[in-house]
Amino acid sequence: MRAVDLIQKKKEGKKHTKEEIYFLVDGYTKGIIEDYQMSAWLMAVCFCGLDKDETAWMTQAFVDSGEVLDFSHISNFVADKHSTGGVGDKVTIVLIPLLASLGITCAKLSGRGLGYTGGTVDKLESIPNFKCEMSKDEFMKQIKEINAAISSQSPNLTPADGKIYALRDVTATVDNKSLICASVVSKKIASGANSIVLDVKYGSGAFIKTKEEATELAHLMIETGALLGRKISAIISSMEQPLGTHIGNSLEIIESIEFLKGNYQKDLYEVTLEIVTKTLMAGGFCKNKEEAKQKIDESIKSGLALKTFQKIISYQGANPDIINDYSMFKKANNSYEIKAESDGYIEELDALKIARACKLLGAGRDKKTDKIDYSAGCILNKKIQDKIIAGETVATLFYNNIEDEKLNEAIKSAKQAIKISSTKPALKELIYAL
Repeated sequence: MRAVDLIQKKKEGKKHTKEEIYFLVDGYTKGIIEDYQMSAWLMAVCFCGLDKDETAWMTQAFVDSGEVLDFSHISNFVADKHSTGGVGDKVTIVLIPLLASLGITCAKLSGRGLGYTGGTVDKLESIPNFKCEMSKDEFMKQIKEINAAISSQSPNLTPADGKIYALRDVTATVDNKSLICASVVSKKIASGANSIVLDVKYGSGAFIKTKEEATELAHLMIETGALLGRKISAIISSMEQPLGTHIGNSLEIIESIEFLKGNYQKDLYEVTLEIVTKTLMAGGFCKNKEEAKQKIDESIKSGLALKTFQKIISYQGANPDIINDYSMFKKANNSYEIKAESDGYIEELDALKIARACKLLGAGRDKKTDKIDYSAGCILNKKIQDKIIAGETVATLFYNNIEDEKLNEAIKSAKQAIKISSTKPALKELIYAL
């Protein structure tokens, strides 16, 4: 078997066998197949596609390339979730303590942010001394003792995907749905969960731009999971405006803490409720959304969810008192208020433009090795449909020592994100549940 023959085969739109997929994945992971050959094959896949079988085989090949975590000695129901990425998406940070407070075992492996989408690991590491890099034994021990842990992705899990994704990132082959599916689902399977909920986002602040494309990807991931013996469900959610009001690492942790105290934005609550509902129903812990809502509302009201988050913070090396003392977070030295130029209603808050502003302020990175400013970001004072008066603050930017050129660019991007109309706009659908 030769790589060049398989490149030619896919270029002609022909279907691979399982053995051929494994040969490509295994050969590239071991360095037998060269970068330029894998790049050519990935581009052929982008033009000619993989069918459902090929996608499942590639997913399993990624899983088989590394370690698979096993929590069967801890629980027969282990929950996980994955978001395809969005602006202000802090659902993981509120979801995991909520589920754990309800007795659900949560094994969450998360990543860092790159480009305009924030990473859960970066957000949590804005808590001073919070440790996301955990050994397998530490991860297992914490989950056994408090039902939950949030760790950075282990290099021992799906190493083939890690190597191939790095190549996709620099060869314009990221956006193929089968390749996205194999990457996401393989990591979820390797992390040991047997109940997985996916939040597939679409819109200006997401990688996928339309609901139709997001739905197609969600169905593919659900079907791939089923072929590989994993229960996967999904929601489709809009990312036309940021989720919640805080964008930026420490700012999003603060908003998450406030959520667990009962002070939450409606959109963040709605997305969280949908994922909680699907998780609880998959495990037979509730029959419908109404029951799920009662459970999470009680957990928040009683303070149990917040105490669970405190336990996670404490177990992972940080001071749990930070939930009541935000001065422990690094604070930005400077701020800039974006004012409304006219009376009316907020018609648009372009998530991508706001994310771009935050990245320019230091909240994001271009390369994984770039340093980020945990305190940089933006707080929205208004959301779509809110009434606004000329001169009123729509958003506040936070930053430290950055070049004037970057600051001016960030302000410009934030201003361009905001559109005001004289009439109250209709609010677009936030969630489309499969």
